[in-house]
Amino acid sequence: MKTSILSLSLLPGSLAATIYLAGDSTMARNGGGDGSTDGWGQYVQDSVTETVSNNAIGGRSARSYTREGRFQEIADALQEGDYVVIEFGHNDGGSLSSSDNGRTDCGGTGDETCETVYDGVAETVLTFPKYLENASQMFLDKGAHVLISSQTPNNPWESGTFSYGASRFVEYAQLAAEVAGVDYVDHGAYVASIFESLGLDTVTSYFPNDHTHTSPEGAQVVAEAFLKAVACSDVAFNDVLATTDFAGECL
Repeated sequence: MKTSILSLSLLPGSLAATIYLAGDSTMARNGGGDGSTDGWGQYVQDSVTETVSNNAIGGRSARSYTREGRFQEIADALQEGDYVVIEFGHNDGGSLSSSDNGRTDCGGTGDETCETVYDGVAETVLTFPKYLENASQMFLDKGAHVLISSQTPNNPWESGTFSYGASRFVEYAQLAAEVAGVDYVDHGAYVASIFESLGLDTVTSYFPNDHTHTSPEGAQVVAEAFLKAVACSDVAFNDVLATTDFAGECL
């Protein structure tokens, strides 16, 4: 039987625990796609004791990541005691009423469903929380530690003055974690807090192309904000931190 390259990339590098990252371009390697930006998932490895497997893919939502079988591939690869971090939201908005981009979730926070046809195939679309809850349950069934993380903010200094307002997907992510019974950190709030302290000029330099994708330097800061959120929270991911010396305050 032929083994896909993706499947090989999911295999743990040792008998120790593996940390799997599932997300979009803000987490993915070369997140913006042009070499000048990077995702924060690339900058976690040096601060943890276990191997990181970054399976984030640009342009994906919780829905499209599910439809493409990417959550399932992680579930098939992970072992009991592994860790999975889930972070989506940037690509999950929009409306199914006019056209379907294959990423938009059904409106609502529970068991609501929407019927659509995407790429010529009929599809029942679930809500954002439900996709995260279903994925979490798959991972829990395999004995993994699951952490749902809220989406990162767009550049909060874009207007010239600091302004951060959490999108609805931050609340939805927290809700999904509560329903699924898994850990949660508000990554977005921690990034916003650190970005506020760094100021307009520094943070603006982190966004070379648009207000969403960060430079490698910015991605490092966003990664450390995630790790700070973990260090300040009672979550299982604390067990794999190599240090708790990260900038910022506990929120």
